[in-house]
Amino acid sequence: MSDAVPGGATVGTEPTLDELRAEAMEWGRKPRGLGSLYVTEHMVRAMRAYGWTIIIGALGQPVLYLLGLAVGLAALIDAPIDVGGEQVPYLVFVAPALLMTSAIAVASEEFTYPVMSGFKWRRYFYGFNASPLSSGQIANGVVAGAGARMAVTVVLYFAFILLFFSWLQPDATRPATAWIAVFIALLGGLAFGIPLMAYAASIEDDKGQFALVQRFIFMPMFLFSGTFYPLSALPDWLEWIGWISPLWHASELGRVVMYGQPTPPIMIVVSTVYLLVLSVGGLIVARRLFERRLAK
Repeated sequence: MSDAVPGGATVGTEPTLDELRAEAMEWGRKPRGLGSLYVTEHMVRAMRAYGWTIIIGALGQPVLYLLGLAVGLAALIDAPIDVGGEQVPYLVFVAPALLMTSAIAVASEEFTYPVMSGFKWRRYFYGFNASPLSSGQIANGVVAGAGARMAVTVVLYFAFILLFFSWLQPDATRPATAWIAVFIALLGGLAFGIPLMAYAASIEDDKGQFALVQRFIFMPMFLFSGTFYPLSALPDWLEWIGWISPLWHASELGRVVMYGQPTPPIMIVVSTVYLLVLSVGGLIVARRLFERRLAK
C-alpha cells in the first residue's frame, strides 16, 4: 500500500504537475497565513543583539528623568501647574508626557535604520518576499516587532512611575484608569513611527535623513508639545507644533487617564481619532511602498 504525501501524490508513483502544484500550495498555506508573525519573530530575535541596551534604557530613562526633575527642576518650581482650572504638582503633570515620549523614542529607532537595513544593507526583506510571505505581511511584522519593544519599554516605565509616585505622592494617580496610559503610549508611538517607517521605505540611500528627522522633527516635537509645560504657555505662532504632534495628543490623553486632567470630551475623541488616522494611514502607505520596493 503506498503512502500519501500532502499534495495528493503517492510514494512509488510519479506525481503529476497538478499534484506537485497542489503540494506546493499546501506547504505554502501556513506561511501565508502566519507570515506577519514570522516577520515579527525575526525582528524580535534580531533585537537580542542589543537586548541589554533595551532593558537598561527602559529602566534607566525613567530613573534619570523623574529623579532629575524631582531633585532639580521641580525643586525650583514651587507653584503647581494650572491646566483647565485644576492645579497639579509639576511632576504629576510631566510624568504622562515622559511615558509617551519613551514610546516615541523607541519608534524613532526601530522604524528607521532597521527598515533601511532590510531593504539596502542586509536586504532580508527580499529574502522574506521570495518566500510565500507577502510585502504587506512584511510591513505588518516590522510594526509588530517594533510594537513589542515599545511595549516592554512602556510597561517598565509605567511601573516605575507608579512606584515613584507611591513613594513621593501617593494620591498622584488614579489606579482605576492609569493603566490605560500604557495603551495610549503604544498608540502614540505607532502614530509617530508607522509614517516614519513609510518614509524609511522610500529612501534609496542613507544621506543623513534620519539624523535630520531626530534634530528637526523629534526634538522640536519633544520640546514644543506641552511636555514640560502647558501648550498654552507657548506663543501663538509655536502652538501649531503641538496641535499636529502625536506626542501632544498622546500626552493629553495620558494626563486624562493618569490623574484626571479636565479635558472636553470632544478633544478626547479628536486626539484618539488623530492618532488612529496617523497609524492606519501610515500603515496603508507603508504597505504600498514595501510592495513597490520589493517588486524591483
